[in-house]
Amino acid sequence: MRNILIRTLLITTVVCSAVVATSAELPNVVLIYADDLGYGDVQCYNPDRGKIATPNIDRLASQGMKFTDAHSSSGVCSPSRYTILTGRYHWRSRLQSGIVGLWGAPLITSDRVTIGSLAKQNGYDTVAVGKWHLGWNWDIPREQATSFKARPKTGIVSRETRSVWKEVFSRPIKGGPTAVGFDQYFGTDVPNWPPYCFIENERTVGIPTVYLPQRLLGNNQASQQGPALEGWTLEPILPALGNRAEKYIQSRSDSEKPFLMYMPLTSPHTPLSVNKAWIGKSGLGLYADFVIETDAIVGQVLDAIDTAGLAANTLVLFTSDNGCAPYIGVSDLEKQGHYPSGPLRGYKADAWEGGHRVPFIVRWPGKVKPSSECGQLVHQADVLATLAAIFETPLAVNQGEDSFSLVPLLQGQNTPIRTTSVSCSVRGIPSLRDGQWKYIAAPGSGGWGKGGDQTQSLQLYDLANDLEERVNLAAERPGQLKRMVELLGKVISNGRSTPGPRQPNDVPVRRHPAKR
Repeated sequence: MRNILIRTLLITTVVCSAVVATSAELPNVVLIYADDLGYGDVQCYNPDRGKIATPNIDRLASQGMKFTDAHSSSGVCSPSRYTILTGRYHWRSRLQSGIVGLWGAPLITSDRVTIGSLAKQNGYDTVAVGKWHLGWNWDIPREQATSFKARPKTGIVSRETRSVWKEVFSRPIKGGPTAVGFDQYFGTDVPNWPPYCFIENERTVGIPTVYLPQRLLGNNQASQQGPALEGWTLEPILPALGNRAEKYIQSRSDSEKPFLMYMPLTSPHTPLSVNKAWIGKSGLGLYADFVIETDAIVGQVLDAIDTAGLAANTLVLFTSDNGCAPYIGVSDLEKQGHYPSGPLRGYKADAWEGGHRVPFIVRWPGKVKPSSECGQLVHQADVLATLAAIFETPLAVNQGEDSFSLVPLLQGQNTPIRTTSVSCSVRGIPSLRDGQWKYIAAPGSGGWGKGGDQTQSLQLYDLANDLEERVNLAAERPGQLKRMVELLGKVISNGRSTPGPRQPNDVPVRRHPAKR
């Protein structure tokens, strides 16, 4: 395996040098990151069992390359965001399961390279627009923390609490996007959590003074009570992100300096706060309407790139952080003929494919063949090494430890850039790919999904012949299972899956199944 990886690295270096050498300018980069958009929610990925129209995402695919075996680092939000930005599996950090909690501390350390800091190093202007959910250094005194997590039924804010909020929200918020490589940031930390306001760079836009109204909590709307701006509503969030991205792109039309825009959308994740123009458009319910509205935001960004005259020299990458959330009414959608996971088993939070196999599309005019498709195994961790190759900037041994360059695949080669990948469930249960083989270190989904053979503690699937993960071969193929268990142990212990010297993980990585 090591020899294969070394050969892959050498091929990648040669190809990348050839690609960059033919270009007089570095490309602009726009990374659009949908939230909870399932593999089968995009029409071009699910033509037979998908009923939601996504013309703008489909247009992007027709102008570029569609990857059909692409994966996020987790079946849930924060860990996948960590990995796509750093090129490192999230479980090498403190986040061994779950997500960054309410008012949580930064997950990305200030010394870790990100796609933002890498681009800045190469002369780019960098901006993040959208949902962060990777933690901040909220300056909340410990003795006053309860006032930020209270859930009063009355909704009345005491004078003392309001004074505490004013004190905290009047100060800069450190440790966010501008601390890890982005010149500018605008968005909401988590749209269904407090603070219910926008954040720009290191400041809240306004001072929250009230609790979010009860009518906006539950029922696939907001899920946590907390500080809010007076009059805050949920529907304007997504359009504000689209408008900010469009305005930024327009501002770059005459600039000779390239830019990188990371746009983590808040949709179609809850709150299902669909704007009036989109309600009923799908005929399938609010979630499907929200997917259509999300697709329109993608179209707004693509149109802005075209209008600014930047399309010819802009690399656009579109993907999603994990699969569709089952609680948004999946059973009702399936009864109407729409399957958000397409042919895959499971949904958000699961170690099964529906939890982390995601849409992944790259458009790069003049470099990527239009309407092309790639079935090679890729991972969102690969974004960092891909950009490093385009920038002709070698990564240090402690950077992008799990990142392989996609450039050979983008140029039409059909040989593997990686042989392994790891994606986890919400409970931290790892699934390991090695070519066509997939190993899950627990019974069942590892997440919220039901079913699975609970009589066997481990799972082994041949995805080349069983994409739906219905036939567990763990008992029939003990030799292959043993190899997979050992391989996962090596990937963990080496602190990297790319060639290079062993690196430390930030914490002792939790092993599955637990060692006795």
